[in-house]
Amino acid sequence: MSNHKAAHAPELAVSEWFNTATPLTLAVLRGRPVFLHTFQVLCSGCVAEAIPQVKRIERVFANTDLQIIGIHTVFEHHAAMSPVTLQAFLHEYRLKSPVGVDLAEVGSDIPLTMRRFGLRGTPSSVLIGRDGSILHHAFGVEDDIAVGARIAMALSARVPEIEPAPVSEQDGACADGKCEVPSSSKDAA
Repeated sequence: MSNHKAAHAPELAVSEWFNTATPLTLAVLRGRPVFLHTFQVLCSGCVAEAIPQVKRIERVFANTDLQIIGIHTVFEHHAAMSPVTLQAFLHEYRLKSPVGVDLAEVGSDIPLTMRRFGLRGTPSSVLIGRDGSILHHAFGVEDDIAVGARIAMALSARVPEIEPAPVSEQDGACADGKCEVPSSSKDAA
């Protein structure tokens, strides 16, 4: 086994959130595994394969502390994939997990979160461990069994002793209770 330490996930850069009352940050979610998936509403692989897989992940892992986050990362056909279009898409496809619009930067077709994570396109996914490290990074859609096994391993990892991130009015815990930082006192027993 290697002594190589996994890289910590960079912070998300989101201009607008859907399916959550408050914005999410990876810092606030530290202590929970995060399944981050990126998509575009006009990406055929996203619509045909990735979104159905995410819905299965939402269903299978609903009673765990896995946080699923979608990032609508538009790097082409910008005018056609507006937040209004995304909102209709989320309604039609009945995605329940929080979805953020990747922050566009003036002068670049590639949005900020996509660049920070080094994503090659959509669909892509990143599994982030309880300690904030990147456990797995994939371009395209992987087999359900492989994704499920990786998520199960991330869920079974011990909750690290961490200092809770400072909570501001902008990045507080989700209203649905799924985004709260777990107390490190749970491991004290």
